[in-house]
Amino acid sequence: MQTQNQSVVANGRRHHAASGAADKLRNQICCNHELSFLMEAHDGLSGAIAERAGFKGLWASGLSISCSLGYRDANEASWTQLVDVVERMVDSTDLPVLVDGDSGFGNFNNARLLARKLQQRGAAGVALEDKGFPKMNSFVGDRHPLADTGEFSGRLRAVKDAVGDDLVLVARIEALIAGHGMDEALTRAHAYAEAGADAILIHSRKSVADEILAFAGAWQNRLPVVIVPTKYYRTPVSAYREAGISTVIWANHSMRAAIAGMRDICGRIIAEQSIAGIEGEVATLDEVFGLLRYGELAAAEERYLPQHSGNGHAKA
Repeated sequence: MQTQNQSVVANGRRHHAASGAADKLRNQICCNHELSFLMEAHDGLSGAIAERAGFKGLWASGLSISCSLGYRDANEASWTQLVDVVERMVDSTDLPVLVDGDSGFGNFNNARLLARKLQQRGAAGVALEDKGFPKMNSFVGDRHPLADTGEFSGRLRAVKDAVGDDLVLVARIEALIAGHGMDEALTRAHAYAEAGADAILIHSRKSVADEILAFAGAWQNRLPVVIVPTKYYRTPVSAYREAGISTVIWANHSMRAAIAGMRDICGRIIAEQSIAGIEGEVATLDEVFGLLRYGELAAAEERYLPQHSGNGHAKA
């Protein structure tokens, strides 16, 4: 019988147990002196596309997964739905997946339950943000109440006690989003480091990276710093390298590209009442079959299904 730490096979693809995935992610975020990048994915297909493009890790975006399920990013999707989507992403790629765990879907008990289930499904890490439950997307409105620092530190400790090093634990600080300023952000970062976080994600909704770079300068890499430059997208990545930032997350761009592409194609088809004009602008069926590894299934059929003769009986 296989142990949990052995490789497992799912959907025709061999992927590593959670501890191996965590090691991959830890090497990117915590042990790599080069700036690393995580690409957003929200299902197995978007994960496979990111892998094919050359990314080395995935961000299972709460916003994007919520959108793909038809929900708002306000904890309308359940943690069980999130875990199911993550499992499909893990099965569809060989990349480590850092999961946007929102605020942990409740208190310390909910957070550690979420972490255990993500670890069982093959995730490599989880990022928890220091808000209460339910949370609202950081770019929507101005109501972003923060969790008490001590209570949130307890959530982090509970996750560490539950999964140890089998998940990379990223503490996401929302103090700048909530307008509490740099001192509060740094105070929380120190507390979360003491609670066992492996890295700090500092978030900002400003259109320039000034406060992110100021945080990195004051923090001095006590733990690796992860950023999400959705709003300050004009900042060149060279600035992040100079600041010693560990990891950049491109957090929602596959989902937004999918919306734009589907919107345009649907508009064309309804206007033209034909698909002849758009055939050259969409992925070919061969590309679809290649992404989902139909070739592996054909090879498996040759290996595992009996070879039949013309009379309907299997060949001897």
